[in-house]
Amino acid sequence: MSKQKSDISADSILRDLKQGKYAPVYFLQGEEPYYLDLISDYIEKNCLQEHEKGFNQTVLYGKDANVGTILQYARKFPMMAERQVVIIKEAQEVGDLWKEQNESILEAYLKNPLPSTVLVFCHKYKTVDGRKKISKIIGEYTVMLTTKKLYDNQVPAWVNEYFTQKGFKITPKAAQMMADYIGTDLSRQANESDKLLINLKANTAVDEALIEKYVGISKEYNVFELQNALGKKDILKANRIVQYFDSNPKTNPIIPILGALNSYFMKLLVGHASPDKSDPALAKHMGVSPFFVKDYTAAMKFYPPHHLIHIIHFLREADLRSKGIDSGEMTDGQILKELTYKILHG
Repeated sequence: MSKQKSDISADSILRDLKQGKYAPVYFLQGEEPYYLDLISDYIEKNCLQEHEKGFNQTVLYGKDANVGTILQYARKFPMMAERQVVIIKEAQEVGDLWKEQNESILEAYLKNPLPSTVLVFCHKYKTVDGRKKISKIIGEYTVMLTTKKLYDNQVPAWVNEYFTQKGFKITPKAAQMMADYIGTDLSRQANESDKLLINLKANTAVDEALIEKYVGISKEYNVFELQNALGKKDILKANRIVQYFDSNPKTNPIIPILGALNSYFMKLLVGHASPDKSDPALAKHMGVSPFFVKDYTAAMKFYPPHHLIHIIHFLREADLRSKGIDSGEMTDGQILKELTYKILHG
């Protein structure tokens, strides 16, 4: 078998699949399961016609499989079909996958796979130990995808691209709301976005009002607006938002709020440290959309570096309290109110 190109993008793999180009072996691994599921689901739904699947499609789960069983299925010939599909979900749970005694038989198959089999390993949340010989074989002889979790500041761009691919536009503020409210879980981002888009006509511009209506994020009372209020030292608005969070704890859990605030104030600290204070340079160094740079530069005037260092300490203190450490009888709402007071009055 000729060597495969490894570590390619999810988009390029999907593009080949949609053109009917299937490789004999896919090894999908990494911290971000969204793309692993996207590719394996596509293969499961589209590689075979419905009437071919009964005899030619096998889905195994890692905890119920071993290397011998997997290769036994992989070496079968298809019945009344051009190919067969074998998908190993939760492959990280295959107990003997990386045992030395199995390396040689796995290596032998990967170097010479059955051309009529499409074998897919979904190795979620972790990657193969790069020091092992078999990891190099996988990289050379399979179509290998390695995914990483997005950083918080990368999520708004991902949301924007997702909407664009679906034929919609989303405002920067609405994308930021989605990012702050849902976080880095791309499967949840996609699900919430799809629930919204199913109600809209193509090319609709998605703004904060539509996010509020279909996703349930208040356009006035969300962590993005809290950041803005704190950035402007708008005491009345900040306290009004925190009071709303306290009254609606189930839809506004404290941990994501603290994470978003920590990210926000860390960006202000990075902004102060940037040698180039031009808008493009600050956007790059802080990892924010150029659309929001002026909001950050305005906030930097209210929060000098020494104040920001104290705020980072207050946030860590609040995080510990939210987890029951030195919190006494304080509720999450009380922790958030105290934190807001310290940030504004330092």
